[in-house]
Amino acid sequence: MKINLSKENEMLEELRKIREILTPKPEPKPVKPKNLAAEFLQFIKKNRVLGLASAFILGLAINALILSLAQDIITPIIGIFIPGFEDIKDIKLGVFGIGNFIAAVINFIIIAFIVFMIVKYAAKIGLD
Repeated sequence: MKINLSKENEMLEELRKIREILTPKPEPKPVKPKNLAAEFLQFIKKNRVLGLASAFILGLAINALILSLAQDIITPIIGIFIPGFEDIKDIKLGVFGIGNFIAAVINFIIIAFIVFMIVKYAAKIGLD
């Protein structure tokens, strides 16, 4: 009987070791910042605010480029094929001026395509 108890105790000890290894360790309590400036810096680092701000600014710049592309390049190309076409804002459907809406749809499609291509490239080089 002693042999069986010894083996069982060994197995129980091994199981305890396995449980200890698999049990997640509690996270240490975050250190409270000393002052407002330190708290602000911790917030910026933790939430990656600078990266978000940079992405927002780049998004605004890309939006300006896309708007220029649509208004200065695509719209005149449409004007070549439609006689009497001056500006996309001139397009009307009955009493409704739908030109601005069409311009917004064109801008959206272009922006969505460019963002898709950027995300696809980023995933390809491992930046996802």
